[in-house]
Amino acid sequence: MSDTPAGGGAGSRRRGRPPRTESADTRDRILVAAREEFSEHGYEKTSVRGIAKAAGVDSALVHHYFGTKEQIFEAAIAVAFAPTLNAPAAIADGPLDGVGERLTRFIFGIWENPTTRKPLLAIVRSAVNNETAAAVFRRLVAAQLLRRLAEQLGHADGELRAELAAAQLVGCAMLRYVIKLEPLASADLEQIVARIAPVVQGHLTGP
Repeated sequence: MSDTPAGGGAGSRRRGRPPRTESADTRDRILVAAREEFSEHGYEKTSVRGIAKAAGVDSALVHHYFGTKEQIFEAAIAVAFAPTLNAPAAIADGPLDGVGERLTRFIFGIWENPTTRKPLLAIVRSAVNNETAAAVFRRLVAAQLLRRLAEQLGHADGELRAELAAAQLVGCAMLRYVIKLEPLASADLEQIVARIAPVVQGHLTGP
């Protein structure tokens, strides 16, 4: 008879909390799966069960790390949206009369990159079709991006200016990358920047 205590073999399941590295890997895997699911199906058609299946974990583990579907969506957005939050630096890095072009190039640079484009598509598609997702998107964008942009403009109506500039850029991105309206979808990026940047500049610093 073996001297190994019951349940104490090398292949037995460990009890208690998983190691920190294992927890971090699981959490990251769930986030990646969530972004894929939201990108593929949008907010309404994505389920916690579907995210769990894609991540290879139990649904209870998804709830354990993130809570509700809304909270999972917000966590996935926060990670995916992180590069865009550097946009205010595009304003500070150079003279104010060139901010429109710098910001336009920065935003379209994110959309042109396939790595950052996919999670952005998930965000936009979900926010357009679902009010809960839209509320999460507004909360994140308003608090972390537009207000920071507005603060650097130095205008009393800075928030409105930042929102109008964002509307110009997001609208153009929607037509080019989501709806894929031609000839905009296949137009040369430099041509787009040349036409959009002055409009963005006007919103940000015009009279």
